[in-house]
Amino acid sequence: ADHIEPGEAALLFGAFRPSGLEAAALSLNLSPQGDLKEAAAALFSSMRILDRSGASVIAVAPIPNFGLGEAIRDRLARAAAPRN
Repeated sequence: ADHIEPGEAALLFGAFRPSGLEAAALSLNLSPQGDLKEAAAALFSSMRILDRSGASVIAVAPIPNFGLGEAIRDRLARAAAPRN
């Protein structure tokens, strides 16, 4: 996401700050330094915390599409998939 709507939760990565971040219900950064290993280690606990925030949407900042970033993006896509 490059923009956060009021009340959304924000999952950040690195130094990128989407517009509207100040209106987020809660924001967490997987790795402020942009370290994919640190981000992968923090992914599930961060998702649980954001899920408990009460926000109906978790907006995700761009994650690199290489190395561990591919695995992180895959897990996020699976988490966002429709459920039966």
